[in-house]
Amino acid sequence: MTAVDNVIAYMEGQGEAPTRSTPDIVALMGSSSGFLSLITAPEIKSLADLRGTTLSVDAMTTGYAFTLRRMLEKAGLKDGDYTLTRVGGMKERYEALLERKQAGSLLVPPFTLAALDRQFNELTTALALLGHFQGGVAAARRAWAAEHRDELIGFIRGNIAALDWLYDANNKSKALQIFQAHLPGTSVAVAEKSYGVLLHPSSGFPRKAEIDVEGVRTVMEIRSQYAEPRKTLTDPSRYYDLTYYRAALSN
Repeated sequence: MTAVDNVIAYMEGQGEAPTRSTPDIVALMGSSSGFLSLITAPEIKSLADLRGTTLSVDAMTTGYAFTLRRMLEKAGLKDGDYTLTRVGGMKERYEALLERKQAGSLLVPPFTLAALDRQFNELTTALALLGHFQGGVAAARRAWAAEHRDELIGFIRGNIAALDWLYDANNKSKALQIFQAHLPGTSVAVAEKSYGVLLHPSSGFPRKAEIDVEGVRTVMEIRSQYAEPRKTLTDPSRYYDLTYYRAALSN
């Protein structure tokens, strides 16, 4: 399970870590739109307020840093209107934000909701500004997938069955218990709000684990603009293979 941005990056030789050869990786199933929200300090009330501030990212050359830059560009902010600093993973960025070391960062639930409980602001989301955005996917090397066809189809079917269960309102109470059990310290209120975000009818988990091809195109366009070495990416089908997904649906 990874961001489709990573699939594209490593297929194009733009990955954060060096590789000996080009990994033949493809996305096999959708997972989410990423649930990326731009969370800012309480005094930052609008996107325009971000001029002259510092925002945190996980790393300077990863896709979500590029996504943040595209979101800010859409909002009328250019490179130079703000500063990006590398802080690390989601937890580290969340804690740094609470300590007011930066003015904002891209976060996902439950960190977004915990921040809102502390009077921080959600200025916008990746989906709201970009229209379509593919975040998480299940991915594998093509050779591995071919060798593990049955297991892979079973994995996809299991994910779809889990989504069916989650979207059944009769299972909400149990789902919240599971959520809190795996995220110790999460309050009932944050768990409830996370449920609403993750299972939102239009922006929540894709009900059948489908890949949003237009969302993949968005990620490609962002990488074409910001990634190095610079490449113009045009063919989304290079980065996904729906053979196993279709087999899972037909079984």
